[in-house]
Amino acid sequence: MKAALPILLISFILGYFVPDANAQTLPEPRQSPIGVARAMMGDTYIKVMYGRPSVRDREIFGSLVPFGEVWRTGANEATEITVSDDILIEGERLEKGTYSLFTIPEQEHWTVIVNRQLGQWGSYSYDKSHDVLRLEVPVAATGNTSEIFTISFEKEEEEATEGHLVLAWENSKIELHIAAD
Repeated sequence: MKAALPILLISFILGYFVPDANAQTLPEPRQSPIGVARAMMGDTYIKVMYGRPSVRDREIFGSLVPFGEVWRTGANEATEITVSDDILIEGERLEKGTYSLFTIPEQEHWTVIVNRQLGQWGSYSYDKSHDVLRLEVPVAATGNTSEIFTISFEKEEEEATEGHLVLAWENSKIELHIAAD
């Protein structure tokens, strides 16, 4: 028993102070943290998960995010939207489920794309054949700078069955009318 004690003590010390070569390290904090926007529209739960990039003294739309090209609508992984029941987006029906959300920004409007292909990094493997919805919505000037890309929901009242999904960054925003079906 006495001989086992020093071996146990040495094993503990080595295990505590010497890093395991197979151990995973924690990732560095993301420059663009993950954001989650969620809302209830009547009995329908809607959640959007997205990367939140910052302006950081950069020109965004027309430069970092080129006009006329598919954008992941955030940073890192493609943005995803989950709906617990069928909804209407700008009057178009979207069945319950989880989808990727892409946009094509332009100076006067954005094309919003709901796509059934999940687990994408950015928009590099975006495939138009998986589109479920394509909507064109006007872009508006915000009047002030949104430093961090933000997706949010706006409703008139807490129990409302409809409202807006708002995407805002830099000096631009779009609003999508959403209603429980």
